[in-house]
Amino acid sequence: MANRMILNETAWFGRGAVGALTDEVKRRGYQKALIVTDKTLVQCGVVAKVTDKMDAAGLAWAIYDGVVPNPTITVVKEGLGVFQNSGADYLIAIGGGSPQDTCKAIGIISNNPEFADVRSLEGLSPTNKPSVPILAIPTTAGTAAEVTINYVITDEEKRRKFVCVDPHDIPQVAFIDADMMDGMPPALKAATGVDALTHAIEGYITRGAWALTDALHIKAIEIIAGALRGSVAGDKDAGEEMALGSMLRVWLLECWVRVGAWYGASTGRVL
Repeated sequence: MANRMILNETAWFGRGAVGALTDEVKRRGYQKALIVTDKTLVQCGVVAKVTDKMDAAGLAWAIYDGVVPNPTITVVKEGLGVFQNSGADYLIAIGGGSPQDTCKAIGIISNNPEFADVRSLEGLSPTNKPSVPILAIPTTAGTAAEVTINYVITDEEKRRKFVCVDPHDIPQVAFIDADMMDGMPPALKAATGVDALTHAIEGYITRGAWALTDALHIKAIEIIAGALRGSVAGDKDAGEEMALGSMLRVWLLECWVRVGAWYGASTGRVL
């Protein structure tokens, strides 16, 4: 049996990784970014850690900060409209799973307009073209959406979530930088950390597991279990370990079962 592995073109890991963004943009010849994020991250100065570097390097950008938790079809359409009117030629996702997922949907629909009905992307999305280039900067150590081919959108009319799986949506570059995660409140660190641990366990026990995924998931479980309490307490070294464990549990992998995403089970918060 052949096992498929899908990777970002480039991934930067470690404190200060975001500092590599401007060189990556210039090397790739991108002209203007649309930053996809939420208002909280703008207000607390997290987004400025990126835009200040872009300004200093003379890089153009616009911003869409209308993302909400569990992003809806309406949010995707609104962000898509901002992108289409911004003159941007690439996207930067800054945030946890919600901005990352919104950004993927915007990027996919922009280059595959026949899927303008967001619901048509549910399941194994049969798109023909890669997403608009995405640079992904996570601010939580939880979903690892920056290195996956999945995203989840909420259908507010039907009151349900749906999962989209598409190799065309994986970000070109991921910057896993614990400096961008230090500001998470303890409750969010705990919730996203338990989410990461749960998915690492899922990936280890799923029928699709094989030798490489076992090695990564076992290591991810070890790292997350050892670092979660310290991270919640504010230990910066533990926070960086959580970022690594979160990334490892899904890097290269398509085998994990995603109980929480597919069946709506709460794995990061008390029911």
